[in-house]
Amino acid sequence: MRPTIIGEPRLIGHYSDYKDDGTNILLDANENAYGPGLALEGHGKLVNGTSNGNTRELEVDLLGLNRYPDPHQHELKQLLCNLRNTHTHTSRNLSPENLFVGVGSDEAIDCLLRAFCRPGHDKILTCPPTYGMYAVSAQVNDIDIIKVPLNTKDNFSLQPDIINEKLSSADGETIKLVYVCSPGNPTANLVRKSDVQQILENPSWNGVVVLDEAYIDFAPEDSSLAEWVAEWPNLVVMQTLSKAFGLAGIRLGAAFTSPEIARLLNNLKAPYNISNPTSQLAIAALQERNLAVMRDNRAKILTQRQRLLKEMPKVPGVGRFLGGADSNFLLVEILDRPRGKPSNEIALAVYERLAEKRGVVVRFRGKELGCLGCLRVTVGTEDEVSRFLEELKSVLDEVYQSGGSNAGGGEKEEQREMDASGVVA
Repeated sequence: MRPTIIGEPRLIGHYSDYKDDGTNILLDANENAYGPGLALEGHGKLVNGTSNGNTRELEVDLLGLNRYPDPHQHELKQLLCNLRNTHTHTSRNLSPENLFVGVGSDEAIDCLLRAFCRPGHDKILTCPPTYGMYAVSAQVNDIDIIKVPLNTKDNFSLQPDIINEKLSSADGETIKLVYVCSPGNPTANLVRKSDVQQILENPSWNGVVVLDEAYIDFAPEDSSLAEWVAEWPNLVVMQTLSKAFGLAGIRLGAAFTSPEIARLLNNLKAPYNISNPTSQLAIAALQERNLAVMRDNRAKILTQRQRLLKEMPKVPGVGRFLGGADSNFLLVEILDRPRGKPSNEIALAVYERLAEKRGVVVRFRGKELGCLGCLRVTVGTEDEVSRFLEELKSVLDEVYQSGGSNAGGGEKEEQREMDASGVVA
């Protein structure tokens, strides 16, 4: 059996690895194309706090790497609390006691499973189409999954009534966690606060609702429910510095929750899970000077997102946008012909040709529920969006003229679709 692919690798065809070599346009992993949210100068090279001989405000203590990092990360946690204490959803304040920080959100996903689920016995509930790491971590931990799909007839909205039916059924006794992605991946739409509250208020279920807000900073202002954990002891809100903050390379995620759950997660983690360079860069990113850079980069991404929403439908063969537009990516249909029907065959051919012949890498999502013929496209820089639009039109013309797929249908076509979909997104 082919092993599950973990993470966000760039896999095209026979698992070639597409890297940022200066020629490829990488619109597949929902990274921040404008770079890290840090006030960097020159080429961004840093040597113990200096660059090109000039002292800079951003400092990483390379000379202190012989010492183990702080196992508690109190300063970092306080800055994350400051960021999310908006008092939009509660008058209470978050404190470091409400936080777990880990190696990306993925460590929090895994830690929650190990904290609350017994292998071979308990279950989690997910709402496909959704982020693939919930299923990967469940598989690794021998945890079964109950699925309540998003409502494909209502723009991939959450279905709290059906979720609560499951939680109140016989299965509910073994369902310990409900994972909800907001904004959704690959659907890019924000989950309604009232839908989350409906699950939290289930009178007969004694589990934990996990809200994954990896892309929350691309949604409308004050959308995050992180501070709401002060009101709901059975709520966990996960976030990351990988997306809006442009710091995917440092692997820093956070889980906001009740002090009791946070204490449990912190007792489960490895003692020194956050390295000194990661901690120092994260602390720097949360300073006002660098937050201003992040917000400026975010504004540029939102401008390019609006441009894609306007320009992509003008390309013959591009269909509807599905889901929402609350993230730094869009989910869009590719048609079997201009003004035709969504087609996995054509979407797959476009995906492969863009990557292999044009160096433009997006994500094929056509095998996921309700996503027939869909590509997921990360919002790039202005130049990247220009090139993507140009190459997309050209490739669609090529595919239609050649009669469709790169390689004949049947089992081979099915295998190519499965290979393209085998990437955790």
